[in-house]
Amino acid sequence: MVLTIYIVALTYVTLFCLMQLHLLFRYLNTKNSPRVIHKRNIDSEKILPCVTIQLPVYNEKYVIERLIDNIIKLDYRKDRMEIHILDDSTDETKTIVQKKVSYYKKSGYNIDYFNRHERTGFKAGALKDGMKMAKGEFIAIFDADFLPRPNFLRLTLPSFDDPKIGVVQTRWEHINQSYSLLTELQAFQLNVHFTVEQKGRYQAGYMLQFNGTAGIWRSSCIIDAGGWEAGHVNRRSGP
Repeated sequence: MVLTIYIVALTYVTLFCLMQLHLLFRYLNTKNSPRVIHKRNIDSEKILPCVTIQLPVYNEKYVIERLIDNIIKLDYRKDRMEIHILDDSTDETKTIVQKKVSYYKKSGYNIDYFNRHERTGFKAGALKDGMKMAKGEFIAIFDADFLPRPNFLRLTLPSFDDPKIGVVQTRWEHINQSYSLLTELQAFQLNVHFTVEQKGRYQAGYMLQFNGTAGIWRSSCIIDAGGWEAGHVNRRSGP
């Protein structure tokens, strides 16, 4: 029995390593001749697409204000952007968010607060319920500890000129990479994923993985896929 388990585990690890080597080969073989997507100048567009920004949060009292303030700074027309805070919190996060939402509403931002009494489906469940209120042609999703740059939407939306594009996953950077050895190792692991694995898939024309945050979806793609599936985990769920 022990030998069987060992052989199965060894086979799995071997196959996984071969797959990773294949992605590395794809990445190295094509990085000097990347696939190019024609991008229009979104700044010249008279009518910008409507975008819904969803912020699924749960008990994030230490970072929620920073998140909301950062999202407000996105360089995009107020009337073409709606911000939905999908809050499953049970602590003072709720009060903090409500005050922020009230403040920015008075400043003319299209921002709304939604609180669920039960965390059915966890994050995926919140996103699923949030789709009922979303009006945007595109859905951008950010976790509480993410800080997109002001030009995030203007850099990602042009990729959707290709009607075959359903989602754009952006690469993560790190605020505290140099804080400790642990954060350095975590950053290294994530950097390998986004360079070798994700870019290798992209260059080879394989299906990409949505990492649950820092990405933007065509809303019709989520709907056509059957919507968000509310599983039993709070990370890396998808349609």
